[in-house]
Amino acid sequence: MQNHTGHDHAAHTQHHGSHGGHAAHAAHGGARPGGLSVSENGYTLELDATILDAGRQPVRFRVIGPDGQPVTAFVPEHEKELHFIAVRRDTSGFQHVHPVKDEKGAWSTELDLEPGDWRFFADIHPAAHDGAMTLGIDVAVTGAYAPRPLPAADRTARLGAYAVTLDGDLVPGEASALTLTVSRDGRPVTDLEPYLAAYGHLVALRVGDLGYLHVHPEGHPGDGVTAAGPEIAFMAVAPSAGTYRLFLDFRHEGGVRTAEFTVRTVNAGAGAPAAAHEGHHAHH
Repeated sequence: MQNHTGHDHAAHTQHHGSHGGHAAHAAHGGARPGGLSVSENGYTLELDATILDAGRQPVRFRVIGPDGQPVTAFVPEHEKELHFIAVRRDTSGFQHVHPVKDEKGAWSTELDLEPGDWRFFADIHPAAHDGAMTLGIDVAVTGAYAPRPLPAADRTARLGAYAVTLDGDLVPGEASALTLTVSRDGRPVTDLEPYLAAYGHLVALRVGDLGYLHVHPEGHPGDGVTAAGPEIAFMAVAPSAGTYRLFLDFRHEGGVRTAEFTVRTVNAGAGAPAAAHEGHHAHH
């Protein structure tokens, strides 16, 4: 399990197996969210354009290193050199994609964009740096903006025939267990497929500033102890009290699906229910 928060890995962490070719490790740090800065540790996220049209749009960008040149060497994290997240500032439209890099360090991908204010995140580990970080940048998408209210609380997200149930609470400043249970047509799914060297990926965004936590589950496929569902277990730390949006990616029968949750923190020992909201986004 790994929780990227800028330079620090902010979470209760424990030893786990190798993911996607990078060594297993345990990290400790404060619960500082990542993605709040466009530049950190000498690395800067630079887009070709920060004003885009609505619809299916190409996006090109670079990570500029301390030497002022585009970074070309990255350490793979969970099978990819870079994880790219896009979400509108009202937390709608979430997309987790994996751009392609050319030999000069220019990355390209496509996103489905609605009008409004967006935040793009690059989750990276430059080879010349001693850890992972998340950089974030604002993007404006042209057109009439109709912001959506924050989804209401519910413990179950429904995605067609699938249902994902969230158990556990986020506690400010403390490691807490979150368990997501996947079913289809009322029956437990016990044959989840590996997706980026895991059975599930969980991104958490703090409502209000989109502070970013990239959480990975405990265990991994092929470690001899982690079952392929129906439960996916995480440990996570909320950096502060407040409301968070959680986005769970999982793969089953060849398709990647995203279940969306709205979670409010609780005080330690309060035992108030975590909240969830149905929703999904197809991956490209």
